[in-house]
Amino acid sequence: MFENLSEKLEKAFKVLKGQGSISEINVAQTMKEIRKALISADVDFKTAKEFTAKVKEKAIGEKVLTTLKPGELLTKIMKDELAELMGSSSVEINLLSKPSVILVAGLQGSGKTTFCGKLAYFLKNNKNKNPLLVACDVYRPAAIDQISVLGEQISVDVYKEIENQNPVDISTNAIGYAKKNKHDVVIVDTAGRLAIDEPMMTEITNVKSAISPNEILFVVDSMTGQDAVNTAKTFNERLDFDGVVLTKLDGDTRGGAALTIRSVVDKPIKFIGTSEKMEGLDVFHPDRMASRILGMGDVISLVERAQQQFDEQEARKIQKKIAKNTFGFDDFLKQIQQIKKMGNIKDLAGMIPGVGKAIKDVDIDNDSFKGIESIIYSMTPYERSNPHVLNGSRKKRIAAGSGTNVQEINQLIKQFSQMGKMMKMMQGGGASRMMQMMKGNNMPKF
Repeated sequence: MFENLSEKLEKAFKVLKGQGSISEINVAQTMKEIRKALISADVDFKTAKEFTAKVKEKAIGEKVLTTLKPGELLTKIMKDELAELMGSSSVEINLLSKPSVILVAGLQGSGKTTFCGKLAYFLKNNKNKNPLLVACDVYRPAAIDQISVLGEQISVDVYKEIENQNPVDISTNAIGYAKKNKHDVVIVDTAGRLAIDEPMMTEITNVKSAISPNEILFVVDSMTGQDAVNTAKTFNERLDFDGVVLTKLDGDTRGGAALTIRSVVDKPIKFIGTSEKMEGLDVFHPDRMASRILGMGDVISLVERAQQQFDEQEARKIQKKIAKNTFGFDDFLKQIQQIKKMGNIKDLAGMIPGVGKAIKDVDIDNDSFKGIESIIYSMTPYERSNPHVLNGSRKKRIAAGSGTNVQEINQLIKQFSQMGKMMKMMQGGGASRMMQMMKGNNMPKF
């Protein structure tokens, strides 16, 4: 996410490296590089110019504390201004009505229907809501099938009228259905087009007038850069939407749309799509995103994602198993599944301060757990529960079944054993013992 921009900004800050103080000359040089970095990231020229002028104004005359280097001070100013550019703070969606009606608009191919599914999943699991998905895209082949599959996947009801070609009737009937069936949120998926046209705009404004939504969300593909911003501007003029959703942000290395859209349409970014999975939807926090762009990580979001996947009941079971030395490979698999649900592995690693820069050139495949999983699945249930029985002949059989070799299996068993020891150490006041180990550099190597 935003790798190219982060890299270019890092190079820009190197102008100040080794400088004892902030001067007009070295700041001007740095701002020139930052402006170049922003424009190459597909940020609008006017926005980039105004942004660097603000940063320059704040940086010049700022006293450098003895504890800070000029580069560090400028990074802090940059972080604050980037957050300001993207909206300063997160903005919640309006869920005060019963039912709350959310109208979702956007061009075809922006990830609109998938977002509707993700939003329903998010509201159901994070806000304890009972959402209803409404299929109002009556033009795109298989659009109704797609939203039906998504609804089934996340166990959310879908309202559809197969024979009806009138989105206004479908959406109004859906609200009546929601009231009767105690749905407290109605998410209306509307038709998209390949480009903005008058029939499309007329249709969606008619739907808006008919259902009076509490919230209108405009979905844009972040990878389209400035085109996304221009489209948002046109839609806003007709719809006056409440917020923006940026999809496919995990594939956007430049970040132009995220940085520009707020300043152009004056509407907050409310959600970002971070993966293709139903769990891959995050509330947009400008300050956290600014930290990530500058390579400072985002620990808070990482913890939140972990908490979303945290199963308290399962954790208690695992604790008991660790205490009794019965933690097996099946339990290990469950832990892997939880990590995978959190999102893209490289993206998660980038949330840890300092790690993003360190692994920028490392290719981390999201299927990196597949080798481990295939080894474990090649074990018998007895072997998974009793790793100590894995002798030479069993290892050979597992290697043949998983397409690996005995060395790889030995490595996994060793790592598994070390992880078990660490987990046991963390229980029952073992944190202090762990600190002693760290001081003595005796930590297990993974």
